[in-house]
Amino acid sequence: MKFPKPYTINEIAQLITCNFVGDKDFPVLGMNEIHVVEPGDIVFVDHPKYYDKALESAATIILINKEVECPEGKALLVSDDPFRDFNKLTNHFRPFISANSQISDSAIIGTNTVIQPNSFIGHNVVIGDNCIIHSNVSIYDDAVIGDNVTIHSGSVLGANAFYYKKRPSGFDRLKSSGRVVFEDNVDIGASCTIDRGVTADTLIKEGTKIDNQVQIGHDTVIGEKCLIASQVGIAGCVVIEDEVTIWGQVGITSGITIGAKAVISAKAGVSKSLEGGKSYFGIPADDFRSKYKEIAAIRKIPEILETLKQIENK
Repeated sequence: MKFPKPYTINEIAQLITCNFVGDKDFPVLGMNEIHVVEPGDIVFVDHPKYYDKALESAATIILINKEVECPEGKALLVSDDPFRDFNKLTNHFRPFISANSQISDSAIIGTNTVIQPNSFIGHNVVIGDNCIIHSNVSIYDDAVIGDNVTIHSGSVLGANAFYYKKRPSGFDRLKSSGRVVFEDNVDIGASCTIDRGVTADTLIKEGTKIDNQVQIGHDTVIGEKCLIASQVGIAGCVVIEDEVTIWGQVGITSGITIGAKAVISAKAGVSKSLEGGKSYFGIPADDFRSKYKEIAAIRKIPEILETLKQIENK
């Protein structure tokens, strides 16, 4: 998320009531998660295991819970609770604003676009030309929808990221300030749920088609001309490259990449990045050749055990 104007680190420190290390006029342009940070962004880190990753990232302002040596050309915001203060910044720069109508006055709706009754269109939503939004669709604030997009009944675009920090009293939610963005010619089936990015975009690129009852997590990027069948669950921060086919009930863990033109068969469990141009199945998912070898080896186990038994009895 980029701020509406540049701020100084001194101004940001005052907003969250914390100390800082660096020039008081050090520029701050936005805030982002570590996988999407750019120079001028704040990134937060609250565990020593990830200090180096944050300090060495593209972010130039690190919101951290310990005063450490500051890398050259960067600045620190030193907080006793970076998670809490990252949420404070989200509340300040992109606060939740309740709706007072089914279609917000700030929404921009394109030519020949049809919005069926009982759908909700939030603040600052942009919908392109020749779209059909069927009844009971909810499009939360800040979403961007391209041209020739169809969204079927019951789908929800822009719910919060499933991102929590465990506290002694329970779980604190990391507030989401990102967007859902669809490019042109995307189709979304009924009862799909597509979460907004934490600070950036959950993106579905041109020509992708998604079946009913699909869940897509925060900050996931789905490439062009992908096909995703019913009941697929995709976690956050996944990259699915162009022309990937994913069949029903596949589960995909967070932070991995599926290469272009991969095909994943139904009910597979994807726990690691997969190379493009191959077909995969199974739990954990692997390419067909490797998986069939594995199955063949497993089928030989009774024969091997019987042979061992005969040897022992001699």
